[in-house]
Amino acid sequence: MATPRSVALERLAYTLAAPVLAVAPNLYSDSPVNQVVQLAGAAGIGGWVLAAKSGEPGAGRKILRWSPLVLAAAVDVAAGHTTGFGPYGMDWLLAAGWAAAGYLVMPFSRHTRRRHRPAVAAPAPQLAPAEAPEPPPVVQDDGADLLTRDARVLWEQAGMPGRTHIVKATRHPGQRHDMTILLRASETGRPITGLSEAAVAAPFGVHSSDVVLAEVAIQPGRQGGPGWMEAHITPDANQRRRTKPTDQERWTDRVGGPKGGAPGSELVHKTRDDERGVTFYRAKMADSTETPRIDLAKVCRALNLPEDDSCVFVLIDGAEFLISAFDEPPLSQIFSATRELLTPDAKGMYVCGFTITGQPVKTMVYQHDKNAPAHGLTLGVSRSGKTQFFAIHMAAQSLDGHVVWLSTVRKDEKTTVLGRYIDRQGSNALWMARSLRAAKALCEIRADMPWPHDGQPHDYKPGDPRCPYRQLNVYGDEFMTAAQDADFGEFIQKDGEDLTVTGLKYGIGFNPAGQSPFAHNGFSTEMKDNLRQNSRPVIFNMGSPGATRKAAEGTMENAYDVPTIPARYSRNEGSAIERAMRGEADPENGVSTGGVAVIVLDNGRAVLMRSLYADFDTNLSKLFPDEVNRLTDYEISELEKRGLWFDWNEPVRPGEFWPEPDEDDEGEGRSRRRGGGGRGSKGGGRRSEQVASPRQALEAIKSLTDA
Repeated sequence: MATPRSVALERLAYTLAAPVLAVAPNLYSDSPVNQVVQLAGAAGIGGWVLAAKSGEPGAGRKILRWSPLVLAAAVDVAAGHTTGFGPYGMDWLLAAGWAAAGYLVMPFSRHTRRRHRPAVAAPAPQLAPAEAPEPPPVVQDDGADLLTRDARVLWEQAGMPGRTHIVKATRHPGQRHDMTILLRASETGRPITGLSEAAVAAPFGVHSSDVVLAEVAIQPGRQGGPGWMEAHITPDANQRRRTKPTDQERWTDRVGGPKGGAPGSELVHKTRDDERGVTFYRAKMADSTETPRIDLAKVCRALNLPEDDSCVFVLIDGAEFLISAFDEPPLSQIFSATRELLTPDAKGMYVCGFTITGQPVKTMVYQHDKNAPAHGLTLGVSRSGKTQFFAIHMAAQSLDGHVVWLSTVRKDEKTTVLGRYIDRQGSNALWMARSLRAAKALCEIRADMPWPHDGQPHDYKPGDPRCPYRQLNVYGDEFMTAAQDADFGEFIQKDGEDLTVTGLKYGIGFNPAGQSPFAHNGFSTEMKDNLRQNSRPVIFNMGSPGATRKAAEGTMENAYDVPTIPARYSRNEGSAIERAMRGEADPENGVSTGGVAVIVLDNGRAVLMRSLYADFDTNLSKLFPDEVNRLTDYEISELEKRGLWFDWNEPVRPGEFWPEPDEDDEGEGRSRRRGGGGRGSKGGGRRSEQVASPRQALEAIKSLTDA
C-alpha cells in the first residue's frame, strides 16, 4: 500500500529537524534558529491553553496537534543548558526521541482530518445506479417518544405494510421486546386490508406466531373501526408461555382451542384440596349460549393427567363444568350405611350414596312436591349392587313406616335375609304374580276405606297422620325375566303396568329391577314413562359403558351427558409400550365397581355416585326399625274375602289365574287356559305360537273364537 504524501513529508521534516535541534543550541546560543524554535513552542503552549478553555468537542485533538512544537522547544531549551552535547550525548538522544515520536504519531497529517481519506491504492467502490424509491409519505412530527420513532423507522424500511402508519408503540411492563403498536390506514377513510401477522412480524424480526392482530374499539378522544388496528408483538411472553405457562394459558392453548378437548371454553380457576387428594378445574364456555362439548381423554392429555384410571371425572352444569382429578379412585371407597343417613327427612328424602366430590346424594321414599308415593327403578347386571341398594332403600322406607314386599325370580341369600325385616318376601314368578295381584286389589280396597276424621275415602297423602293405612312398596327383582315367564309372565307384566299407573293414588309404589328398561324386555312405554316421572332411576353397571349410557338415557326425558362406569377401576403403572417391548404382562390391579351407579335426578341430570353399603354378613337390624310394618287388619280381611291373602308359596290353586278345564268340551278336557284368553302353558301357550303368515293368523283367530 503506498504511503500518503502528507505523511511522507511530515516524516521527512522530523528527520531533518532533529539534527538541527541537537546542534544549533551548542554552536550558537543566540542563533535565530533557537529563537524561532522557542517562539513556535510558545505558540504551541498558547494553542494548548485556548483548546483547554474552549470546551468544544475535539480539544484533545487540538492539544495533540500543537504538541510537536512545544516538545521541540523543550528539546532546544534543554540542549542549550547542557555542557556540550550533555552526558552520554543527551542532546542527541532527546532530538532522536522527538523525531521518533513525531514519526510515529504524525500529529499534523493525521489529526488535522476528522475523516481519513482512503488509501491511494484502494480504489473507491463504484455503486451500480438504482432506481430511487418513492419517498414515504411525510409525517409531521407529533412529539412521539423514542420507542415509537424507532418502530416507525423499521416500519418505513419495510415499506409501510398494509399501507398503514404507526400511531403509537407501547412497551409492555417488565418486558424487553414485547410491545403493542397502534396502526391506522395511511389514507383517511380507507379500511386496513391485507395486513397479516407475518407482515407485522417481519420488520421487528419475530416469529409470526408472536403477533396477534386485534380490532380497536372506538373510545372517547380516539377513533376506531376498520381503519385502525392493534398489533400485539409478544416474543418474550410467548417464549415464557411455551416453557412455563400458567394454568389459564395452558388451558387456552391446549384445551379451549378449536382442536382442544373442550373447544370454546376458558378456565375460571384451579384449586387443590390436599385433604381429599383432588384437584378441581372449574371452567365455563366463553359464549354462555353454547353447551360444553368435552372429550375427557383429550383434556387429560392436555393437562398431563392420567386418562384411564378412573380418577378423572367431569360434571356439567349449563355452560359451566367441573373436572375433578383425584389422586386415588374416589368411588373405590366404601360408605357404610347408618340409620342416621337412611332416616328420611320431612320431605321424604334420605342419603343413598355419595358422589365423586364427596357430596351426599339423596333419593325419595315419597314425592313431597306431588303429595304422592314414589316409584323406583333399579337397573344393573348381576353382582353390580342392586340388592345392596334394595337393602338401604327398604330400610329407609321401613324407617318411614312403610310396608315392604319383595319378590324375586330365584331364591338367594341376600333376599332371604331381607325377608326377616319386611312384611313379605318370596322367590319365584308365581309369588311375584300373587303379590302384584294383591297390591292391585289393595287399590280397590283403599279406594273405599273411610278416613277417621270425616268418614270419607281420600287419596293417599304422605305424612298425613289421619291416613288409615301405610304406604306399600312392592319390589320386583329381575322383573324383566319374570315378565317373560311362560306361565305367569303375562299377569306380572299386566298387573305391574296397572300398578305403576294407578298405585300412586292409593299409597302404593312399584319398584322393579332388572337389566333393561326397554319395552321388548318387559317394560311398556307407558310403564317406563310413569316410573321415570315418579322416581329417581338408579343404573348400576350394565356390562359396558355403552350399555350403561343407553340404559341411563332410556330413563331420562332429555338425555344429558351420562358418566361412564368401567368394569373395574385400575391405575396406570408404567408404560404399556415399554411392557410390550419387554414382553411383560399388564399389572392386575383392578378394583370392582360394584355399588357404583348413575342416579338420574329430578332435572334429568345424571350423577355418578357410590351407594351406601349394607353388610349382609352382619346383623341388619341396626338399619331397620325394631318392629316390622304390616298391613291393617281391615286390609288383610278384605284381601282374604277376595281369596288373595294366604301363603303365596303354595302351588297354584284351581281357578286362581285361569278357568279350570271344561269336562264337556269335545270330550278331551280342553282347557280354557289355552283357548279362553288365559296364559298358555310352557308347551302350547298362546305366546309360544308364532304367526308367520296370513294362513296362520286366520287359524289363530279361529282357535280364539272356537270357530
